[in-house]
Amino acid sequence: MRRDSLFYQLFAQLPQTLFDLLGRDTPQGYRFESVELKQTAFRMDGVFVPPDPSGIVYFCEVQFQRDNIFYERFFAEIFLYLRLYRHTFSDWQAVVIYPNRQAEQECFEPYQLLVNSDRLHRVYLNELGSLEALPLSLALMQLTVLPEAEMPTAARLLAERTRIEAVPRPEVIIELITTIVLYKFTELSREEVLRMLGFTTEELKRTRFYRDVYAEVREEVYAEVREEVLQQGLQQGETLVVLRLLRRRFGELPAGLEERIRQLSPPQIEALAEALLDFTALEEVFAWLERST
Repeated sequence: MRRDSLFYQLFAQLPQTLFDLLGRDTPQGYRFESVELKQTAFRMDGVFVPPDPSGIVYFCEVQFQRDNIFYERFFAEIFLYLRLYRHTFSDWQAVVIYPNRQAEQECFEPYQLLVNSDRLHRVYLNELGSLEALPLSLALMQLTVLPEAEMPTAARLLAERTRIEAVPRPEVIIELITTIVLYKFTELSREEVLRMLGFTTEELKRTRFYRDVYAEVREEVYAEVREEVLQQGLQQGETLVVLRLLRRRFGELPAGLEERIRQLSPPQIEALAEALLDFTALEEVFAWLERST
């Protein structure tokens, strides 16, 4: 699982996650960054930069593999950052996220004083508590460390919580749940994961994943028929794209169905192009045409 990318998305989309981990109210104005300290080629997983120099800068690192010189590197990065950007903050805190205690290095010397100080907060995801009781941001984190057999049920639970709780920007939660499951079940497509989690069509259409799937597939098919589009004009070209998408989905089309699609107006073709990604059987195409023509 590509956890660096996943946790970057989580912190970037839901910066309150860090403060949920710390059990604190989320302050306003914090900016999440991934910072490269070029003088030494250090890269910090995440830095939460305060909105003004009187605030606290938070350093956050995700560590899923044991590294017995991790704290040596982490504190070196922190103190280099403090020297380079001292004018941007008044104090600092650090957070390290582990899947469990076994992933943490065994010996802390010569950094034991810092490790055990209130400067550093160590989080073990498997000890956070139950998914039902955690804030959604932390439940998403815990989802990343669940066994594969437990993940679909847990993901559906979080999807249901997204529906019933007063969640701002629920489409962001849906996308993050989908991303986590995709990283675990690499053989599934994005659309298959979304369906597995039980999202409705309207919920799917609000996600970036749905729009990306639609855009990627449509662009790929458009490239295949580009010469025909140029020869026949835009309207006919759109029809060709829709027909090609349908053939890719359902195989050869009945002659009568193809003819009905060729007779659609440009607005109808546009509507069908968007609707067809929801279809799971050819009968749904016929039903759509009956409703829409």
